[in-house]
Amino acid sequence: MAAPTLQQPSYLLANLKADATTKTLLQRCQDLVKIIDEYPAKELHLIFPWLVESVFGSLDGIIAGWNLRLLHSRSNEYNIVMEFLNPSGPMMNLVYKLQAEEYKYEIPVNYLPGPVKACIQQGVLPDCPLFHNKLQFPPAGLLTLNLALNPFEFFMFNFAYCLITPKVRKPNSTDSAYFVLVDNYLKYFLPSEGSVPPSPFSDSRGSVTAPSPRSSSVSFAGYGVHSPSLLKHHIFHQPSVNADPAAQEIWRSETLLQMFVEIWLHHYSLEMYQKLQSPQVKLALLQYRLSMSSMPCQPHAPPGSGTLHTYQEPFSPTEEHVLVVRLLVKHLHAFSNSLKPEQLSSSPSAHSHTHTSPLEEFKRVVVQRFVQQKLYLFLQHCFGHWPLDASFRAVLETWLSYIQPTVPDKCVIVCGGKCGDYCCPASFVQENLLMYTKLFQVFLNRTMRTDLVNAKNALMVFRVAKVFAQPNLADMIQKGEQLFLEPEHVLHHRQPRGYLTPSQGGSYLSSRQRVMTDMVFRVKSHVYALEGQDCQYKQMFGTELRAAVMKLIQIIAQAGHTAKRISDHSNEVAANNSFLSWFGMGSSDTNTTFPGAEQEESGECLKKTHEFLDRALENLCQIFKLNQGQLSQLISNLGSSQDDGNSKQLPDCIQGDNGLILTDLGRRQIISGLRRFEIHYQGDPELQPIRSYENALLVRLFYKISSLVNNRFGGHMNALCSRPDFLGRLGRHYLSEQETTTKLKQSPMTQRTLERNRQPRLSLRPLASYRTILLLLLFYVFGALLSFGPVSSTLLILTGGFLYGLMMTLFGDKLKTH
Repeated sequence: MAAPTLQQPSYLLANLKADATTKTLLQRCQDLVKIIDEYPAKELHLIFPWLVESVFGSLDGIIAGWNLRLLHSRSNEYNIVMEFLNPSGPMMNLVYKLQAEEYKYEIPVNYLPGPVKACIQQGVLPDCPLFHNKLQFPPAGLLTLNLALNPFEFFMFNFAYCLITPKVRKPNSTDSAYFVLVDNYLKYFLPSEGSVPPSPFSDSRGSVTAPSPRSSSVSFAGYGVHSPSLLKHHIFHQPSVNADPAAQEIWRSETLLQMFVEIWLHHYSLEMYQKLQSPQVKLALLQYRLSMSSMPCQPHAPPGSGTLHTYQEPFSPTEEHVLVVRLLVKHLHAFSNSLKPEQLSSSPSAHSHTHTSPLEEFKRVVVQRFVQQKLYLFLQHCFGHWPLDASFRAVLETWLSYIQPTVPDKCVIVCGGKCGDYCCPASFVQENLLMYTKLFQVFLNRTMRTDLVNAKNALMVFRVAKVFAQPNLADMIQKGEQLFLEPEHVLHHRQPRGYLTPSQGGSYLSSRQRVMTDMVFRVKSHVYALEGQDCQYKQMFGTELRAAVMKLIQIIAQAGHTAKRISDHSNEVAANNSFLSWFGMGSSDTNTTFPGAEQEESGECLKKTHEFLDRALENLCQIFKLNQGQLSQLISNLGSSQDDGNSKQLPDCIQGDNGLILTDLGRRQIISGLRRFEIHYQGDPELQPIRSYENALLVRLFYKISSLVNNRFGGHMNALCSRPDFLGRLGRHYLSEQETTTKLKQSPMTQRTLERNRQPRLSLRPLASYRTILLLLLFYVFGALLSFGPVSSTLLILTGGFLYGLMMTLFGDKLKTH
């Protein structure tokens, strides 16, 4: 590559694009390292957008980039990529080099998450300060709105967006380069120990400003509003953000976190978007519409732009997406819990008068201020829309990781070691009450529609029950619910948040009342902020939910009983067919599969199911304070529905216009494996799937032979079987399908198909069975021992078959009556 002094920027970008198709990744990275070190920021500025796109891919998913989500540690290119994209590597040095020169890079608003895009199209700033003072208004109007981001924000936006770009189907989640890079960036910019390393390039122009004005404590203007500055600003009147010197120290940490949260978690439905609109947003929206209607020349906007109806975002997070969110949650808890003991134990009032570093203050508020609301909505969406299969485990563990925030080492600091195994302060439970109660209720409803005979599903129920059964947690939740249900007049008499100390004229006697008022205010603010002022709160330990838990206990007991019957049935079948199955002489009935059985439900899995369900029952009884007598009564109320005889009955149904319709009880019976519909093959017997006891080559060969015979002599067969005499009866015995005694309810289409398949025809498929082949082979061997040749043995077999058919034709009706 030419020397920097002789090469123009346009040639630099052109050469890099040419090298992308001819050179290996190692060579390209080596060239980029030299370019970043040698070229000035003015020339690097032109290649930066292309380089970011070539690494992370395009926002529309057309360009795949380096495929970080598919690149795993076993790949030869893994170490090259990790070294280049390391938080202190060449790529980040390029970001810092450009950051010091006030360069801006545009991102179309259309690529923002649905709620953010809809909010901007409404003419109101989003609730995240990350997007403030960055909107660009081109002449085309709102249709081509862009965000002007600084280099660090631009880099992190593309890195975060890489996760949700729909271009990778089955990535290697926790082993991928992307997953490891997320972990590295979190540890670097949100360190549990020490501080964030400074940028190697000083910002002499002072262009780097804090993403938002920071305050030492969270203030509330009213229930449902996190901060007076949020959700209130008109996009045409953006106030300037004053640079806070204290915030300068951690602006990268805040930017990183806000970008991850906005891109990964800020997704929810249109109904939720409308529900979360605060009075300030509605007022700003009205002012915006009035101002737009009074303008003589309005900017061009597409029809329907700026209305809530334009927000339609089908959000379906992948399992990889959820796993990365779980990594973020776990790291934020570790980051928050690394707060120094003296800062952790100090009161907010005392804390405001002491000097703390910005990073320590950031740790104090990081979870509640930046993550709580959007994570709650994200989890609620996943709980309601995720498939009812074992992949839900990723969502479940993300939820459980959030509601278990502290590490055992902090137990003594937080609660003096008196809280048992659950090392969590009561204030965390109160400030996250809905994370426990509302999501538990949603999980409860989901579990009732899940097959708990499956060991993986049973494990999930056990995991949740185990977490909520930890000592003191149920009491903390119940206390939080009592605080929320305190009458409203308690808050009307509360004092201002800046209380006077006794030395300033305050009273020691009112301290306990102030603490109680603060606790009530904290819980109510949390619930109203996440669910709105008109929320209808259902108590976790109320009558309605307790009845649902009782029903779940019965379902768990049913699933345990079904698992036992599956295990016993499987053992019996295995014992009966262990030897004969190799010869195909075991049971050939494909419809004898026990209800609820699956391929993976081996004996070992069923034992685990038993164990998980039994321990889940114990934990549920502990959580909701049920004694053994109540549990026994609940299980005994199942009655005869668990009997083996009932398992052969149809599920509970009602007769509809188009056939049987399952009731809710019938669905639960099928899910639990208690009852099932009898499923039989009703198509052409000759076209059934080839069985394990059949020779595939012979099945296909005999089908071709019999098809040729049937096509050639089909008319003669019909004439023969239509005769009422003895020959007609004999022909029907050999050429017609034997009618089964079981009468099944069939649709009209199935009945017409059966009539067509019941035409007289020759079927040679039974000869392809290994059982038939073995019997014929034994007969020929026996004939050879008696000095019969192959021809003689064949004639004897045909004669025996004819005589058997003759006897069945003559005496078949008499045998059936007996």
